[in-house]
Amino acid sequence: MAVRTIGVALNGVTGRMGYRQHLVRSILAIRERGGVRVGDDVLVPEPLLVGRNAAKLKEIAERHDLPRWTTDLDAALGDPDVDVYFDAQVTSAHVAALTAAIDAGKHVYSEKPVAATPDEVDGLARHADAAGVRHGVVADKLYLPGIRKLRRLLDGGFFGRVLSVRGEFGYWVFEGDWQSAQRPSWNYRAEDGGGIVVDMFCHWSYLLEGLLGPVEAVTARAVTHIPRRWDENGEPYDATADDAAYAIFEMAGGVVAQVNSSWTTRVRRDELVEFQVDGTLGSAVAGLRNCVVQPRAVTPKPVWDPDVPSSIDFRSQWQEVPDNEVFDNGFLVQWEEFLKHVAVGAPFAHDFHSGVRGVRLAALGLESSRTGRRIEVPA
Repeated sequence: MAVRTIGVALNGVTGRMGYRQHLVRSILAIRERGGVRVGDDVLVPEPLLVGRNAAKLKEIAERHDLPRWTTDLDAALGDPDVDVYFDAQVTSAHVAALTAAIDAGKHVYSEKPVAATPDEVDGLARHADAAGVRHGVVADKLYLPGIRKLRRLLDGGFFGRVLSVRGEFGYWVFEGDWQSAQRPSWNYRAEDGGGIVVDMFCHWSYLLEGLLGPVEAVTARAVTHIPRRWDENGEPYDATADDAAYAIFEMAGGVVAQVNSSWTTRVRRDELVEFQVDGTLGSAVAGLRNCVVQPRAVTPKPVWDPDVPSSIDFRSQWQEVPDNEVFDNGFLVQWEEFLKHVAVGAPFAHDFHSGVRGVRLAALGLESSRTGRRIEVPA
């Protein structure tokens, strides 16, 4: 068994997602378990940390006993031992860095959205194709245990004909004045690439496509409910990006998905995101980790009567879907798939072309909100 090292330059590891999900829970976790098995070989990622803050990079490198870090992106891309460039910077910084990585002949993997506009993502996809480098975008929601259980139900024909989807995502993000915000301030500035539509519609695009097929039309309303927030330094600023979006997505076969996305809602759900899928033979509610079902045969028969307390305990009518397998961290699973894609050309569905569809859906959602129209999505 041969060990193959794959050098990975990770840009943006000083941020929350770049550090927790991509470095610690993916790259370092893969190394700790001995690498990724591909035939008779084992692929072992060798990280090179990249960023602008030398003190933070040095602290992270020392914490995890990693010898390689740099604030010089050009030097990292010029390193012959680096095979893959990963970008978890703010969206507005993606295009320049990914273009430089492609020009340097590196395979590229990026957090979503790949860029701010569909044309920019399409340009990167075409550039990568022409350069002969492999490219991918993070699609972590499809790899969540709850969504994988939902996929299993769909594959097994549990729903019969799928009718509709209802999705609820969000939580209260504090304004930053009397309690610190849980999200960085750039998320609320449109000029910095912020906004919940740009952030979440990319997720809903690949999620709905991966489960039920591509979105064919969108009707959306994007809102800035809280126009004033406070940044990381306690300074007030005007929120110029939307913090909530209410959307209807239409898919092939008449399936309609209604998805609410909000950073201005208080949670009364079992999980921060939940999707209910209703079909002729049964329904399911899937969250981050759990999934419950209610088949047609045991569906209760409620009667509308507001003057009489309901005798039905609706939650007790649902049955938990068993794990039946061990679910790894979703980011780690997709990293393993991308490393195999780079090393041996294994299939990888979430390339930059799929990233175009996500960013395009966000752009059309914003157009729908501005114009008050239903917008068809080009095939």
